[in-house]
Amino acid sequence: MPSLPSSFLDELRARTPIAALIGRSVRLTRSGRESKGCCPFHGEKTPSFYVYDDHYHCFGCGEHGDVITFVMKSTGAPFMEAVESLAAEAGLEVPKASPQAAEAEQRRAGIADVLEAAGAQYQKWLFGPEGRAGLDYLRGRGLSEATIKKFGLGWSGEGRNVLASALSRQGITTEQLVEAGLMKIGDRGPVDMFFSRVMFPITDRRGTKISFGGRILGDGQPKYVNGPETAAFSKRRSLYGLNFAREAVRQGQNLIVVEGYMDVIALAQAGFGGAVAPLGTALTDDHLAELWKLSPAPVICFDADNAGRRAAMRTVELALEGLAPDRTLKFLRLPEKEDPDSLIRKQGAAFFKSQLDGALPLSAVLFDMVAEGAVTNTPEGRAALRARLISIAAKIPDKALSGEYRALLLDRFFAERPSIGGKKRNGPAKITSVRIPRPAIDPAAADAERGKIMTAILLNHPQLLPFVEEAYCLIDLPPECADIRATLLAFLATGTETKVTQTHETLDLPSLLTHLHKNALSVAAAQILSMSPLPAGASPEATLAEAADLWWEMFGLMRSSRLKLREQRDEQQMRYMAAPDDPETVAKFIRLNAANARAERAERDSD
Repeated sequence: MPSLPSSFLDELRARTPIAALIGRSVRLTRSGRESKGCCPFHGEKTPSFYVYDDHYHCFGCGEHGDVITFVMKSTGAPFMEAVESLAAEAGLEVPKASPQAAEAEQRRAGIADVLEAAGAQYQKWLFGPEGRAGLDYLRGRGLSEATIKKFGLGWSGEGRNVLASALSRQGITTEQLVEAGLMKIGDRGPVDMFFSRVMFPITDRRGTKISFGGRILGDGQPKYVNGPETAAFSKRRSLYGLNFAREAVRQGQNLIVVEGYMDVIALAQAGFGGAVAPLGTALTDDHLAELWKLSPAPVICFDADNAGRRAAMRTVELALEGLAPDRTLKFLRLPEKEDPDSLIRKQGAAFFKSQLDGALPLSAVLFDMVAEGAVTNTPEGRAALRARLISIAAKIPDKALSGEYRALLLDRFFAERPSIGGKKRNGPAKITSVRIPRPAIDPAAADAERGKIMTAILLNHPQLLPFVEEAYCLIDLPPECADIRATLLAFLATGTETKVTQTHETLDLPSLLTHLHKNALSVAAAQILSMSPLPAGASPEATLAEAADLWWEMFGLMRSSRLKLREQRDEQQMRYMAAPDDPETVAKFIRLNAANARAERAERDSD
């Protein structure tokens, strides 16, 4: 078998989704977080062939391997032919065998050996007299000895060239330590990269050491230092804790992305083994590709400070370009001034589990993330925010999904227009909303009158239909209005639906009246539109925002309808909790939640 650099083969495997490859010739079905099917290597009727994130295994005949092995065994191709075929699909160029390539591969293997020896020495020092301060620190952070050993934590030592001196007995030279990123060349020659620090081994997805990170004790800076880029280590492609998280996620745990080493370790000790962290850098596209191979919906759990919020937004903007119906993100917002490590130590694992169970899908938090800090008390500011929302949705390559996000974001934009970002509108008072009196002796009659006005608003402004559909369905209307409502909703679901969800501007009054005429309801509609006097917000001359304000004000005064909407929202939330990855369930929950928030705000404004 020709020798190829392990880095190239790792890249080839990373760029080739194994389930998609095998699915071309084997009918696979989802089974938990894996896929299964009938084994292509022996005849069977009951599936025992499982495909994981990076390999396959048949529990019937024992066949197993990675993408390269599968191509070789299923097609009979030799190793190089299989590699060349996969590389062509992945857009990679197969490196040519050369003395330099062989030397580089040998150098990477040598680095792994050096790092392994260093890790053993760091652990020895941690549990010796010289590492007492580091061990006390780790114990003070609540880590057990079993956890410390599981993650291979250690102590760097304090004297000059102590690591070189210790490892020289094993034949490891200073040059090898420099090449492995454990020493660096200073003004006075080679010096230790890590000095008086608690050491954290960094491994690849298989658990092979590729670098180290170190934390200083006390108030020194920088608090954390990662090893430099080497032939074995690339920060933008490495995730701390990935080797442990892979197995935990396979067993059904959530994949959680946190900020630091200690968050990963504290979560693992508390029973949340699916945690990983980037290494002193924001998440990259390589990180996201790795995460999505493990889980369709990783949970982003960054700190609740400004830096954490900025990191979350950068992650979102990067993730949008890879978003698909089967690839998304969830977000867990922690209490202020807390991180996963501190929260578990203060509140316990059960409390964190309750927070994790409440993690929201990207679709539920995206609007708030984009609108944070936006200027929304001027037409220019609102227009800028709307353009920003549209551009955010346009980054999603899947056109159907992009349209869904565009619709959801604009729904929120119009529903929350009076107070986006927590700011109230300044300037001239509204000239709309002539309110219907509240006859205390006959609330049912008042609600019927409100229902007519709300129907008149939608007849004059059918563009509002997609924004109020969920709430409008819950209103007890007079018979003539109920018939019109059924026709309005059918009109929304006609062939123009695709356009409506993407622009909300294609529904117009003439085409709606034509639709009503076809359904013998044009007379009833004309009677409703001729009500006198109609509030200003219900007139054809009202702006869309003024019409929306009045519609929600009327709904806010209808207590029974508000309660129904709240109940539906709560029921949908339970469905979402049971199936958080189902796009239709999520979308309906978001719509109901937005409608409920808008109705509650209208109720408060009317008091």
